[in-house]
Amino acid sequence: MATIIELHCPACHASLWVDVETKQVVQHRRSEKKVHSSFEDLLSKEKQKKEAVEERFSQAKSLEQAKKKKAAEFFEQNLKEK
Repeated sequence: MATIIELHCPACHASLWVDVETKQVVQHRRSEKKVHSSFEDLLSKEKQKKEAVEERFSQAKSLEQAKKKKAAEFFEQNLKEK
C-alpha cells in the first residue's frame, strides 16, 4: 500500500507529492506565486515608499506651522485683552 505525502518547499513554494515507501517524487507542481521581484519592481516600490514618506513629512510640517501660527495669534489676543 503506497502512502503519499504532500510537501511544500519553503524556498520556491512548490508542492511535491512523495511516495513514502519508494521515496520517489510522484508529482511536482510549481508555485503560482512570483518568488523574486525584478530589480525594477523593487526600485519602483522604494520610490513609492520614499514619496509617501516625503508627503507625510510635508503634511506634518504644515500642521506644525499651523499650530504655531494659531498659538501666536492666541498669545497676541491674550496680550491685547490685558
